[in-house]
Amino acid sequence: MSLKHAVLAALLEGEASGYDLAKIFDVSVANFWAATPQQLYRELEKLAEAGLITARVVQQERRPNKRMFSLTEPGMRDLAAYTSTPPRPSAVRDELMVQVQACDEGDTTAVRGFVAQRMEASRAKLARYDRLREWMLAGRDEDTYLDEAERVGPYLTLMRGRFFEEENLRWGERALAVLDRRGAARNAAAAPAPSEAAEAAAHGG
Repeated sequence: MSLKHAVLAALLEGEASGYDLAKIFDVSVANFWAATPQQLYRELEKLAEAGLITARVVQQERRPNKRMFSLTEPGMRDLAAYTSTPPRPSAVRDELMVQVQACDEGDTTAVRGFVAQRMEASRAKLARYDRLREWMLAGRDEDTYLDEAERVGPYLTLMRGRFFEEENLRWGERALAVLDRRGAARNAAAAPAPSEAAEAAAHGG
């Protein structure tokens, strides 16, 4: 998938400025497609030149004028056609997993800390996703929302993001437990036996 279609899909939420779009990516699209604000602005220019989106300038008195972007009919057709294209297999490249793979020969304590940091990041994302979920539901239960909402795509992708972070936490808890148990076993094996410790103390060791 290219950034192009992620931007077009995000604009299904309605007209947005580049700044608005960056916020939309941060709270919704970011759980499956990451992009920097600079990348978004460049892609918006390309899409406008291609006629897939349109831009209008909004005059502001005390702030710089801003450009608002919205989908055009060609953009809608392009996005609709894209949904019928088989997706490529996901490619996962996670540096933490490489560090975990090598932790037995490396700095296990540091890797343990990195796993804990990943878990904290997942908790923060879950909290943000939960706030967004409550906003989307607006007091309705999930089944009612999914039956009545005009669009369910954003909610389904939000669910995927939540499941992903929940799995990160489950794996992290298991990984920390394993590392802690193995660390405790190594420390116990390295500690002198009681008789050896007593003899060393008797000789002033």
